[in-house]
Amino acid sequence: MLENREGQLVPEVSFKVFENGGFKEISTKDLFAKKTVAVFSLPGAFTPTCSSFHVPRYNDLAGVLKENGIDEIVCVSVNDTFIMNSWKQDQKAENVTFIPDGNGEFSEGMGMLVDKSAIGFGKRSWRYSMIVKDSKIEKMFIEEDIAGDPFKVSDADTMLNFLNPNAKKPEYITIFSKEGCSHCVRAKDLLNSKKLAYEEVLLNDEITNKSLEAVSGNSSTPQIFIGGKLIGTADDLEAYLK
Repeated sequence: MLENREGQLVPEVSFKVFENGGFKEISTKDLFAKKTVAVFSLPGAFTPTCSSFHVPRYNDLAGVLKENGIDEIVCVSVNDTFIMNSWKQDQKAENVTFIPDGNGEFSEGMGMLVDKSAIGFGKRSWRYSMIVKDSKIEKMFIEEDIAGDPFKVSDADTMLNFLNPNAKKPEYITIFSKEGCSHCVRAKDLLNSKKLAYEEVLLNDEITNKSLEAVSGNSSTPQIFIGGKLIGTADDLEAYLK
């Protein structure tokens, strides 16, 4: 039975991380003292659900989570620091702190270390999330203790809804651009000036102007979409942001 530890302190452990060419230790005191931290823990780096949904959504909602009282967002997994560093880079998750619980000490102290030897994983963390205030666990969202890898309550949206059901969530922004396009640079500068995260799709041999015209009705770049709605060119974006 997975225990809900709300009201208890997080276990005191140190994590070995590799940064700037050398090893160092980060303690749970470093992570949690005098801060409000959103933590999500998962079975493993580079695994499908973790990479496709769990990490990206916390990264996407980082801004609004911080607007609603969260100081830092931490991802914990029973992997070594090199794997976690590589995964963070692959995920482009600059808004999330990746913590390697390589020996499983933190997960075990949380009562969340489970045996996944049947699929060749060995000991791993159960999937859960929590809000920690000054090292004390305020709220936990623990996935149901059933077979497989359930993913229903430890997601970023559930946590945000707990913090503020009326919070305005950011809309996805996509900009279609091409190399050497000065108007594309202007559009990206506009988005960056407003601190709006976006995904850039570069036209190439596979994604062509014909593809762009098929989805936007215009083959010129840039073409910007916000929340699934076509905004248009850099000029259109400037007018929209005003």
